[in-house]
Amino acid sequence: MKPIETLDDIAAGLAHLGRADPRLAPVIAKAGAVPLRRRAASFAGLVNIVVAQQVSVASANAIFARVEALVHPFEAATLDGLSDADLAGAGLSRPKIRTVRAIAEAVAGGLDLAHLAERPAEDAHEALCRITGVGRWTADIFLLFCAGHPDVFPSGDLALQNAVRDAFGLDDRPKPAALDALAEAWSPWRGVAARLFWAWYKVDRDGRETLPV
Repeated sequence: MKPIETLDDIAAGLAHLGRADPRLAPVIAKAGAVPLRRRAASFAGLVNIVVAQQVSVASANAIFARVEALVHPFEAATLDGLSDADLAGAGLSRPKIRTVRAIAEAVAGGLDLAHLAERPAEDAHEALCRITGVGRWTADIFLLFCAGHPDVFPSGDLALQNAVRDAFGLDDRPKPAALDALAEAWSPWRGVAARLFWAWYKVDRDGRETLPV
């Protein structure tokens, strides 16, 4: 399948999901418009996700702006020319410095971030998770919102767990393994299913944002 690039792709995915799983019909009806939310599938896009982890949106934006000003052009080779002190001065913690350097090394070694969406979800995950400091959640978010992979479902995301629990009337929030099992029914459009549940949960929470980026 091709990457999710337009709202027409979202509509095609929703149409498939509604046919494939009748339980999703009321979810689709309540969710309303399901946003695309795409960023560039690039070195900068992956670094931005790492920078944003475990900090507020305002802090993430401020730190990334400082990093972006340093790493110009925003390429692996440019980052390699900077010291750890330079990156720390922009606001990156030591663990995040290690991670962005590992990303730069992977990209310099031939990792093609721009075309990961063309690979099977498991292969794309594996390629990203081989990078030191990049775990499943980071890989999922990059594959969804940067690469536009159509068949990725971030089962470790708390908002998605809550959304599926509430939408399906489950007694407990499903753990990642259980949510993975549920999401199998939504392949090859798991990426649209994830967007759908985030949109449903936002409506259910009276408009409060639920997307992780």
